[in-house]
Amino acid sequence: MSSICPLCRKPTVFEYRPFCSKRCADIDLARWFRGDYKIPGEESEKEEENTEEE
Repeated sequence: MSSICPLCRKPTVFEYRPFCSKRCADIDLARWFRGDYKIPGEESEKEEENTEEE
């Protein structure tokens, strides 16, 4: 059974799984670094302090 890349929908390559290429893996990593993906949860005290200062 073959998986598909979550970004471009091409078949995955074992070396870059779950992606099809280094390019798609790098795009996904950049999205994490920019903060495009967020894991839901409670705000930390540090984040609350930053929000109050602004």
